Amino acid sequence: MQTFPIFLSLQDRPVLVVGGSEPAARKVELLLSAGARVTLIADTVVGEIAQLIAEARISWAGRGFDDDDLSGMALVIVATGDEALAARVSSAAQRRSLPVNVVDRPLLSSFIMPAIVDRAPITIAISTGGTAPALARRIRAEIERALPAAIGRLARFAEIFRVQVRRTLESSRDRRRFWDRVFAGRIGELALAGDEIAARRELIRLLDSARNENAPAGMVHLVGAGPGDPDLLTMKAHRLMQRADVIVYDRLVSPEVLAMARRDAERIFVGKRRGEHCQTQSEINRRLVSLARAGNSVVRLKGGDPLVFGRGGEEIEALVRAGVAVEVVPGITAALGCAASAAIPLTHRDHAQACIFVTGQLKDGTVSLDWPMLARPRQTVVVYMGAESLPIIAARLVEHGLSPATPIALIENGTTNQERRVVGTLATIEQQARRAALEGPTLCMIGEVIGVSLARDPELQDQRASF
Repeated sequence: MQTFPIFLSLQDRPVLVVGGSEPAARKVELLLSAGARVTLIADTVVGEIAQLIAEARISWAGRGFDDDDLSGMALVIVATGDEALAARVSSAAQRRSLPVNVVDRPLLSSFIMPAIVDRAPITIAISTGGTAPALARRIRAEIERALPAAIGRLARFAEIFRVQVRRTLESSRDRRRFWDRVFAGRIGELALAGDEIAARRELIRLLDSARNENAPAGMVHLVGAGPGDPDLLTMKAHRLMQRADVIVYDRLVSPEVLAMARRDAERIFVGKRRGEHCQTQSEINRRLVSLARAGNSVVRLKGGDPLVFGRGGEEIEALVRAGVAVEVVPGITAALGCAASAAIPLTHRDHAQACIFVTGQLKDGTVSLDWPMLARPRQTVVVYMGAESLPIIAARLVEHGLSPATPIALIENGTTNQERRVVGTLATIEQQARRAALEGPTLCMIGEVIGVSLARDPELQDQRASF
């Protein structure tokens, strides 16, 4: 996050605007809509600015800027084409620790003016940190099209009952769940439609019911977080993450995916690293049971798919034995995500009629796999967690009949901005992986389909040739 977003109250507070052109008029209109008392500094004014002065909606000093004009101001906006004046005002404001924005000059600004969606009292601000204002305006247009024009009416309706709900429901969790039911159900629909009398009647009935009902039982959702790209989350996964009281996650969940969770949800890290376990699986199971029994809605967030090498089955068994409700939400597993990102077909009519997923984790220094089965021709083998055991895997496959020239691809941090690929053969891949110094989660894909992808991707051809 390059800039910290805040909403500043300007009601009846003094704000200085320097400049008398049309860009200044746009800023003055926004400031007036926020209730500010605007003073304008400009030698001359044109168009709408002149009209605002004539209507006595703003104060105008028909002269140039003086440093003393900053005294008592809450905010400063500079909208002038005079570069020297803009730099002077910015410097003087920042010496006084006054927030200052110079239109289209982010380097001279201490804050950025966002693109705004106004559905009072709801305000949505979009900023690109000053890098692409046109993109911010486009995003604003998309939000305006998707957001009901009357959404502010719903916020005003909720404000009427806010204190009463707080007094009735002591737990913040109970209040949040209550409001979720209001906004997502018939009450919200009635308020949006303008039938406030019916909406009030329904809300009072729901609040009475919530006061007397027993606390809802907790539940655990085993949710697949996908291979790292937040755009690959399912809609259901995102919805549950937004409603969860607690997020329990491991190290394979990318920061970008975790950022999609509800901001005030409790977050518990239970990750495992190679040779280093933060918590044992039994401890994780007990914690999930305890959290659910406390009435929480728990999302157990797992990289990839929870039932593909994610120990989801063990957690389901523990939860069912404890009488805790559990739901599994599938995710895009690493094999599918990495294959798609690298455009590698896992199956191919001419090269691979089967695809096999295995884990390459070492146990007692060895990898216990069905090597004769894995070394069969015309199939794709995908090895999860195989970076450490790569030399053993390559050697055993060659020993059991695969050609040393069999193509192999290593994909680190697949689908993310940090993705790296190393392509070679069973005979060369150990040395190539060592040169590449792969450290992140790495998936290994073996088979003729790698060659199919190489044939149509010059970049991968060049990469293999460079090792």
